[in-house]
Amino acid sequence: MEEAVEAVVAAGVEPFPTVDKCDASGRGAHAVVADLDGALLRSRSAFPYYALVAFEAGGVPRLLLLLLLAPLAAALRALASESACARVLVFAATAGARVRDIESAARAVLPRFYAADVHPAAWRVFSACARRRVVLTAAPRIMAEPFLRDCLGADAVAGTELATWRGRATGMVDSRRGVLVGWSRADALREILAGDDDDDAAPDVGLGNSRSDYPFMSMCKEAYIVPRAPVEPLPMDQLPRPVIFHDGRLVRRPTPLAALLVVLWFPVGFALACLRIAAGALLPMPLVYYAFWALGVRVHVRGAPPPPRAERATGRRGVLFACSHRTLLDPIFLSTALGRPVAAVTYSLSRLSEFLSPIRTVRLTRDRASDAAMIRDLLAEGDLVICPEGTTCREPFLLRFSALFAELTHEVVPVAMENRMSMFHGTTARGWKGMDPFYFFMNPSPAYVVTFLNKLPPELTCAGGRTSHEVANYIQRLIAATLSYECTSLTRKDKYLALAGNDGVVATPKPPAPAKKPNGC
Repeated sequence: MEEAVEAVVAAGVEPFPTVDKCDASGRGAHAVVADLDGALLRSRSAFPYYALVAFEAGGVPRLLLLLLLAPLAAALRALASESACARVLVFAATAGARVRDIESAARAVLPRFYAADVHPAAWRVFSACARRRVVLTAAPRIMAEPFLRDCLGADAVAGTELATWRGRATGMVDSRRGVLVGWSRADALREILAGDDDDDAAPDVGLGNSRSDYPFMSMCKEAYIVPRAPVEPLPMDQLPRPVIFHDGRLVRRPTPLAALLVVLWFPVGFALACLRIAAGALLPMPLVYYAFWALGVRVHVRGAPPPPRAERATGRRGVLFACSHRTLLDPIFLSTALGRPVAAVTYSLSRLSEFLSPIRTVRLTRDRASDAAMIRDLLAEGDLVICPEGTTCREPFLLRFSALFAELTHEVVPVAMENRMSMFHGTTARGWKGMDPFYFFMNPSPAYVVTFLNKLPPELTCAGGRTSHEVANYIQRLIAATLSYECTSLTRKDKYLALAGNDGVVATPKPPAPAKKPNGC
C-alpha cells in the first residue's frame, strides 16, 4: 500500500476527489475517519490552540516563548517535516506545565475556539456517518479529545501523546509513536480497527487535506480531500452540543499577530487597569461615569432609572434591581449609571475585589432563611442590586433565575446588563477571581450597556398573586427579549461542573473538635 500511494504522489496526480463530490445521504450505517486541522477545521495551523494552552498554563511569559519559537517551527515545517514543527510547538506550549492545567484548558477553553472553526463541508459528511467516527490528529490528544468527543460526537480520537513526569509535561512527545503524522496515522487507525469485531472493519469514508493524510485515506473505501479554499465556518448552533460555558482569558482567536499584540499590550493594559480601578474606587460615584469615559471605559445608559430613595415617597422600602449577570462588575456599572452607590449581594467575591469595591458588598450564605432575612434588612436600608442567575455566562444565554428575590419585595426593577470586551475576559471559573476586574479593565476600550426596564407592575409581583417562580421566569424572559438572548434552565452548578469539575461552592472548614481530656484528670 505504501508503494502504491507514493507512486501516485510522485506522478503528480491527485488520488482523491474533493469533499464537495461526496454524497452524504444514506450514510447512517457508515464509519468515517477524518483529520482535524485543515479537514474538520478550516484552519490548517494549530498555533492558536497551542497559544491558548500556553497562555492558560503559563501566562504571558510562556506565550512569549511560543511566539519566539514559532518562526523556527514554521521553518522546520517548510524545510524538514511536519513532525519537527509539531515538536517545537509542543515544547514551547507545555514544557513544565502541570498535566491537570493542560487538561483543564482542553476542557474549558479550547472547545469554544474549535467550535468557531468547523469546516461546513467536512462536517456535512462527518456528521452523516453515524456508525463510527474516528479523528486522527497531529495535535496532542489531551488538547483535542474533549472537544471532539463532547461537541462533535467522535467515538475515537488518536493524537500525539505527551511525555510526562510526576504530573508535569516534559515538553517532549511520547517516543513510542512520536508525532501522529503520515504513516503513523495509518498505524494508529489499524490499532483502532483491530478492536472492531466487524469483519468488514475498513472505514467507509476518509477525510483529509494533505499528502500526510494519504496513508490513512487509502485504507478507506472512499476518501475525499478538503480543499484549501476559504469558507465561512459552520454556525455553532448547528453543532450537536453548542458551547454555552467556556473559560479562559483571551477573547479572540490567538493567531500569531493577535498573540503578539496580547504580549505587547499586557504591561500597558495592566497599568491602565490599575488607574481605572483607582478612579472607580477613590472618586465620588457621581464623578465615576465621567472618569471612566476619560479613561476609555464606555458606559451607555438606556431607559429611565428610578429616582433616589430620598425623592420617592417616604416610608417606602428600597428598590431591588434584578440584573442579568455578565461580570462581577455589574453592580458597580449599575451604580455608575445611577450616579449613586447601590449595595449588592454576591455569591462569591475575592477579598481583593471586596477591598477595591466602591460600593457595599454583602456575601450570601446560600442558606435560604438567612439570605432572605439579610436581603430584607438591606432593602429596609435602601436600594439593592442582585443577580438572580448566581453566576456569569459569556454567551448570549441567560441562566435560570433564582426565585428568592421575588418573595421579598414587590419593588423590582429589571436591568439588562451587556458588556463588550475586545482582548480579555473579565470572568473566570478556574483561576483567581481577584484578577477579574483587572482583566476587564485591561481591555483597550471596555464598554457596558445598562438598560433600565420599567418597574414591575403590582399585578406581576407576588403581591399581585403571582408565585415567586412565575415572577423570576417573567423577568428572565423580559431581560432575554431586551438583549436578544436565549433563556435556559442551566444553573451555577451546571457551569462549574462543566468548567471546573466542581459545583462552585467552597466548603468552609469545620473547627477542630476539642481534645479529649486524658483519663484520670
